[in-house]
Amino acid sequence: MKNKPALSFWQIWNMSFGFLGIQFGWGLQMANMSAIYSYLGANPGSIALLWLAAPVTGVLIQPLIGQASDRTWTRLGRRRPFILGGAVLASLALILMPNSPTVWMAAGLLWVLDGTINASMQPFRALVADNLPEEQSSQGFAIQSLFIGLGGTIASALPWMMTNWFGITAEGAGKGHIPSSVTLSFYIGAVAFLGAVLWTVFSSREIPPEEAELAAIRSRKFDWTMGLKDIFSLFGHLPRRMWELGLVQFFTWIGMFCLWVYFSPSIASGVFHAKAGTVEMEASGAWAGFCFAMYNAVCFAFSFVLLKVTKYTGPKLMHSLCLGVGAIGLLTIPLMTSKYGLLFSMTGIGIAWASILSMPYAMLTPALPKDKVGVMMGMFNLFIVFPQIAASGFLGKILEWFFANNPMSAMVIGGTCMLIAAVATLAVVRYKKNPAGIETISPGGGH
Repeated sequence: MKNKPALSFWQIWNMSFGFLGIQFGWGLQMANMSAIYSYLGANPGSIALLWLAAPVTGVLIQPLIGQASDRTWTRLGRRRPFILGGAVLASLALILMPNSPTVWMAAGLLWVLDGTINASMQPFRALVADNLPEEQSSQGFAIQSLFIGLGGTIASALPWMMTNWFGITAEGAGKGHIPSSVTLSFYIGAVAFLGAVLWTVFSSREIPPEEAELAAIRSRKFDWTMGLKDIFSLFGHLPRRMWELGLVQFFTWIGMFCLWVYFSPSIASGVFHAKAGTVEMEASGAWAGFCFAMYNAVCFAFSFVLLKVTKYTGPKLMHSLCLGVGAIGLLTIPLMTSKYGLLFSMTGIGIAWASILSMPYAMLTPALPKDKVGVMMGMFNLFIVFPQIAASGFLGKILEWFFANNPMSAMVIGGTCMLIAAVATLAVVRYKKNPAGIETISPGGGH
């Protein structure tokens, strides 16, 4: 590939702007899917299983799209055709989702939505790495993080904004029907998703390959089976730290999954005392979205604190403390009798979320072989996917067998898991480089 020229701030801004749209898709999904399932008549015990689409599509789609985009060059470049194609399909899924007549149609559309968002997001990350020189990569990913926080905050709050700012009522709400505020929010999200991606696709350029590289791209066949075999062969050679952090990630992501899946039905029954088809039910769904916006906003703000404080505490101690605060946030949700009290809980969860998105990777990177950083970072994603699959399969049954299908119990389970993750973080061993530059285990704890 040719030498990468330095880009201006606005070129990086344009290249990253599409992430704002992608986050509209994720934010609307995370904040509203459980409520949509409830509106359509799903019982609490089945909601977790209906969410199975999210982790499964992520682990399948991202490697396939990544390999396909590596071996593509068109008039739109290498990554942008996949970004645009995923955005078009995801926007259609966002429009269709609130018009679902049944639970199973909504579940099917969630598979489509998740798959197409992943298809758009994976090449987006590669686009920044492809086009920015090393000295500008941090700035590129920082601007992406800005759009992630901003998009997640707005998208999560949209139904609440429709009701409280624009007077959109619960017209059409009831068992088997989704409120107008949610439907309109998904329509806005579809326009924002496609519009933001179109801005990036047509305002950015990709560095074309050299003639030899272009010939190699056109000669290679798309063969994802060999790539999967190579990944599986590495499982026996993962560094100890990845397994230790994998345990931390397992309990962390079960905690977050409990929040995403059961927060909306939890506060509907426990705080708003709402029943299906009532105005209170719509109000609880809108407030759940506002709470999700709150923790995304706290995450955005606290990220600046992490940048300043972590250099004194180290990522290990900082992550343990943040997870502990997040556990407190989850465990206090069942104690809240006022909707405003939930904002206290969301503040703790937002602090934990900011650390979850960064500190595990800061701890992992020094322990990875330099020639396998990319593939092992990808494999580390499995420690996020597996707990979500496990929770999708078993969490509903646990609530049914032991907690009388009370969704608020999931907040206690999630908080307990996050507390376990905080303790497990303290057990992560310290690594240091030996004279040969190879990471070795140090008997001292340290950070």
